[in-house]
Amino acid sequence: MRDIATRYGLVAVWIVMIVSFTILAPGRFLVAQNIGNIFGSQAVLLILALGLMFPVIAGEWDLSVGAMLGLSLTVVGFFNAVLDLPIWVAILVALVIGLVVGLLNAFFIVIAGVPSLIATLGMATLLGGVTYAISNSTISGLDQGFVDLGQHSVLAIPTPFYVAIAMALIAWYVLRWTPGGRYLFFVGSNRDVARLSGIRVGRVRVTALVVSGVVSAFAGVVLAASLGASGPTIGAPYLLPAFAAIFLGATAVTPGRLNVWGTVIAVYFLITGVTGMQLLGAPSWVQDVFYGAILLAAVALSLLARRRR
Repeated sequence: MRDIATRYGLVAVWIVMIVSFTILAPGRFLVAQNIGNIFGSQAVLLILALGLMFPVIAGEWDLSVGAMLGLSLTVVGFFNAVLDLPIWVAILVALVIGLVVGLLNAFFIVIAGVPSLIATLGMATLLGGVTYAISNSTISGLDQGFVDLGQHSVLAIPTPFYVAIAMALIAWYVLRWTPGGRYLFFVGSNRDVARLSGIRVGRVRVTALVVSGVVSAFAGVVLAASLGASGPTIGAPYLLPAFAAIFLGATAVTPGRLNVWGTVIAVYFLITGVTGMQLLGAPSWVQDVFYGAILLAAVALSLLARRRR
């Protein structure tokens, strides 16, 4: 019973939060439109968090994911709406850039030995500058079929939500059932032991960073479809919520260990709190305070749970 309470305590708190906001904001919170907005609006964050999990599990930090998302978003808008290239070309270019950024991060971190915190912080700054060099204003007029697909709803929930859940299933399968997924956890736990066990530690670290880069770029593509436009300032604010989600998710389902379904729960737990407070009239700065406080608490709880394990 105690184990169940530990694993699903976050779910219980989430349910209490939903009930509380339903009572405090009757006719506004638990309605179809708001539920659709909650699930659809966080699809991009969930995809970004899933990609971020891979390097963090392997013991690396990737602070460039938000900037990579923003660059991908801008590239899709610029190549499609400004250069008038087919949308599939714009998407392919964005994903290739994500691959290149992941490889560059891997070179500096794995080959050159630069601490991942420093390397990816520098990469984030570089990508932010490149994004502004491409376009310093909003770009609209993306391919209408692409936008219609991103804004289409199934059962009142936008299609990006289903894309994010499909990504979660893939990530869960990889981390839970494949040797590569197990190697990630081994490397993150103890690189020396993993190396002595015959695991190619460098290759695992490179793969994790490349996955993060490509998935971050894909998140930018999904965001472009959802918004129907791009802007240079949109990506950076996703960084803190993504870290908050993966560490808060490590307190649920498999406490003390980053896991896919805990991250899914955490993403929607966070947006439930933010949405509920906004409906109750809380000022906009409350969102930053909420995410920051949750990140601090989640990291602390995750570390405590890991020590218990």
